[in-house]
Amino acid sequence: MAGEASEAIDVQSLFTVKGKTALVTGGSRGIGLMIARGYIESGAKVYITARKADVCDAVAKELSAIGECVSIPADIASPEGRAKLVAALSDAENSLDILVNNAGANWGAPFDEYPDSGVEKVMNINVNAVFALTRDFLPLLEKAAKPGEPARVINVGSIDGIHVPTMDNFIYPASKAAVHHLTHVLAVTLGERGITVNAIAPGPFESKMTEWMLENFKAVIEEQCPLHRIGAPSDMAGIAIYLGSRAGAYVNGAVIPVDGGIHLK
Repeated sequence: MAGEASEAIDVQSLFTVKGKTALVTGGSRGIGLMIARGYIESGAKVYITARKADVCDAVAKELSAIGECVSIPADIASPEGRAKLVAALSDAENSLDILVNNAGANWGAPFDEYPDSGVEKVMNINVNAVFALTRDFLPLLEKAAKPGEPARVINVGSIDGIHVPTMDNFIYPASKAAVHHLTHVLAVTLGERGITVNAIAPGPFESKMTEWMLENFKAVIEEQCPLHRIGAPSDMAGIAIYLGSRAGAYVNGAVIPVDGGIHLK
């Protein structure tokens, strides 16, 4: 025990993803862009994917000014789009250290007018795509796994999957609760194969999905938060780097709120 306690810790190499290869879905904007940028600035090679090819290409070109970033446009809502993404990355890389399942969707409508198409869209992108991409990237993830340094799957959930949101929002919270529990199930299933699976549950951050909410209720949201602010890009980059780095190698099956404590109130 004394030898273990006195073992030197190289902190500089503990909190970094330098030399790793990562894929971030929905990486052209919002939380996905925050994570992608953080990984690139920490030394990772990052692939980003998004539905709009022109936007995805432009963002990758911009990020390439600070590190290595590659665009693979794909619509992960469809099996064909997911297959295109998996094939393209498999052709380019022999292994994948970090898969960030970030792409998500929401649908706003009163409860008694909520359409089946809204339910299907949200559940398909937020849950089905997370499961399918993790399954289909399994060969590349297994090749990246090493003793003491597992490959990582990081799912982006939401605090709305932990508590009941105050605004009318029905299927989105249910989909994110499903992501959280899927994270638990896959953590047990894939842990034995050298892959950890964790989830980040963000609170309010600036993104396309929260644009209307922040324009109209930012002051109210900040008042509800114990830290009296919304999330910053460094907050999201920090937790993603931690989970992807050697510092997070023994974390598996966790759902980590990143919301300043809003979910506690």
